[in-house]
Amino acid sequence: MKSLRPPQLRTVLGESDRTATWLELFYDLAFVVAVAVLGGRLQTVDDWAGIFSYLGLFLLIWWLWASHTFYADRYDTDDLVYRLLATVQLVAVAVIAASLSAGPAMSTMAFAAGYTIARLALLVMYWRARFHVPETRDLVSGYLVGFGLGALIWGASIFTPEPGRYVLWAVALTVDLATPWVMRRHQARVPLDVSHLPERFGLFTILVLGESIAATVVGLGKVEWGVESTFTAIMALAIATAIWWLYFDNVEGQVVRRKASTRRTWRPTVWIYSHFGIAAGLGIVAIGLEHAILEAGHGAFPDFQRWLLVGGTSFTVIFVALTHLASGSPETYKLHNTVAISRVLAAVVVLALGLFDFMSSQALVTAIAAVLITTALSNVSVES
Repeated sequence: MKSLRPPQLRTVLGESDRTATWLELFYDLAFVVAVAVLGGRLQTVDDWAGIFSYLGLFLLIWWLWASHTFYADRYDTDDLVYRLLATVQLVAVAVIAASLSAGPAMSTMAFAAGYTIARLALLVMYWRARFHVPETRDLVSGYLVGFGLGALIWGASIFTPEPGRYVLWAVALTVDLATPWVMRRHQARVPLDVSHLPERFGLFTILVLGESIAATVVGLGKVEWGVESTFTAIMALAIATAIWWLYFDNVEGQVVRRKASTRRTWRPTVWIYSHFGIAAGLGIVAIGLEHAILEAGHGAFPDFQRWLLVGGTSFTVIFVALTHLASGSPETYKLHNTVAISRVLAAVVVLALGLFDFMSSQALVTAIAAVLITTALSNVSVES
């Protein structure tokens, strides 16, 4: 590490097979904790309002991670200033995670304060990039205006009582998400890294997928050893493995680099933002699997928990299908479309399983695992 190494446009330096840095991996740990705490909240949810609250909070956390990842993909030089700013963000995410807990630290004001600090640190990063990388100044200036306005709204939300605070969060997030869209033509002239960025999204996906493994272990730890619970846990791991298979069979990076000459294309946007659906869905799947293990051997799986599991799994698989659809090239469109359609059909079948209210949790988990494994194996035969 050099003490001072100004930002530079990494994606045009001709680096081949660029990978995540140790700092990025360490940075991700804070978000793993935040996702785990959010999953803990989901465990106690028993209505759909709670599910929508979970999705909204997950989107805020995912966007915080993604927006930093986009900066690091283009400008990270791992110097002292960048490390300090990333550490500030890490501390802010820890505050956010604590504020989401069910204990005395739960506080929407603390959440807003942590989020504001994280956004301000990102603005300082972009301010440095604007000063040191003149060829991307137009793009970064647009980011500073849009993200700056979003940060201002987040700051105002700290002092706004509920429910007005939630309204300001929605407005700030809308401004943040709209900013890249407004600057899309400038973004096309400032490429993303086709090896580093897909790896970063893949790493975040596998970290959230790990919640399913953790949920299986936690579920087993809460019940006595038995045939039903053990078998359900094995099938839960089969579901996690099948989702991993479906996603990581398609981590192609070329899609994230839009050509400046291309006026309109939906593929990079769909590929990137589908990862929110995948990650949020995986969090729901994890809690659904834990409920399934706890209910194994106790008759029919309760309605809400049943729909939580099939809904979360279907939600995840549909977005996995979208990433595959978006990754196609003119030479592979037909193949990618076929595979994507098979995955959408699998999601529909899994969702339909929720209609069978007489199914036990172990039967439902087994059926879901069978559908996903069959889909993964059929995709292998199609692609070979």
